[in-house]
Amino acid sequence: MIRTLAIENYRSLREVTLELDQLSVVTGPNGSGKSNVYRALRLLAEIVREGALSSLVAEGGLRSALHAGSRPSSQPVALRLGVATDELSYAIDLGLPQLPAFSVPGVERLLDPEVKNETVWHGETLRPSAVLAERRSLAVRLRDDSGKLTLSDWRVRESESMLATLATPSETPELFALREAARRWRFYDHLRTDPEAPARRPGPVSFTPVLDASGANLPGALATVLGVGDADRLQDAVGAAFDGARAALEGDDSGIGRVCLEQPGLARRVSAAELSDGTLRFLLLATALLTPRPPELLVLNEPEGSLHPSLLPGLAELIRNAARFSQIIVVTHAEPLVRALSNEARMIQLEKPGGETHVAGQLRFEGPNWRWPKR
Repeated sequence: MIRTLAIENYRSLREVTLELDQLSVVTGPNGSGKSNVYRALRLLAEIVREGALSSLVAEGGLRSALHAGSRPSSQPVALRLGVATDELSYAIDLGLPQLPAFSVPGVERLLDPEVKNETVWHGETLRPSAVLAERRSLAVRLRDDSGKLTLSDWRVRESESMLATLATPSETPELFALREAARRWRFYDHLRTDPEAPARRPGPVSFTPVLDASGANLPGALATVLGVGDADRLQDAVGAAFDGARAALEGDDSGIGRVCLEQPGLARRVSAAELSDGTLRFLLLATALLTPRPPELLVLNEPEGSLHPSLLPGLAELIRNAARFSQIIVVTHAEPLVRALSNEARMIQLEKPGGETHVAGQLRFEGPNWRWPKR
């Protein structure tokens, strides 16, 4: 389980350290930095599991993602992301290169972000004896069988994480375990419900234990929950939300099916193509939260989108149930959802006085114990 999430100089997050629990709710007014916390965690996950910095480049590069506040001239440009779990902790320090990798006539100097430091250590507290792997610039030191940190023969590229090159189950099992754990994290924030959403179309009905981040494989994922998952809980949630309705599938011999609702008083089933945005979103969220293969971490970013407030208590019940099997982080500004989860969740209230995001009521040196590795 993730115990601590540390972020420095990412957008409005100049210096934020969050203590997380089995179920955590990140909330606050519009513009307080909730989405930046979500994006920072997702960026960290993508770096760990993919090893590349392409996601940061897609955001407009390091300069675009950096906190826009003033910085002392003696302080280096640095965007830092870190996470502490029950067993391993990881931190990465990104900065600007001294020289551009290449130049293009008519285009401003290209300064892709590069990795200045990466460290993996045992436990939550950073200390020299706990370090398992340390990367400074291109050189990597790994702890060998004798317990010493020795220089690795491997060299990594400036623009990629050492986990892209060094995470092997035989030579660096801890790094491999960290990367594989991040690959099992799930993020949901773009569950499409527009008229052209893939979830509205028929699709293959096969064993599909993981709902796609866009909801494209809803027919297979819903069929899996109904066939080998907690079908009763799903039907109870749908029935309570929509006046006794039941989720169903219609298929043919080709293995293609479409998602439908059976509603009391209607002579025929209503297909996914006809459902309202809110109804379809609720079905998508219920399917994701009742997966028969729970992830180690499941993150929901503003799941209340297009949902009527009356559906939020039912969504909260599904979230509480999912938190029995997975660590859940919910990023939301929906007050009914916050209230419904407040008794079971760690509540993290954000505020942004003066353009910087802070945890409300938490002073700068309060919160989880976290130390950044030095460059």
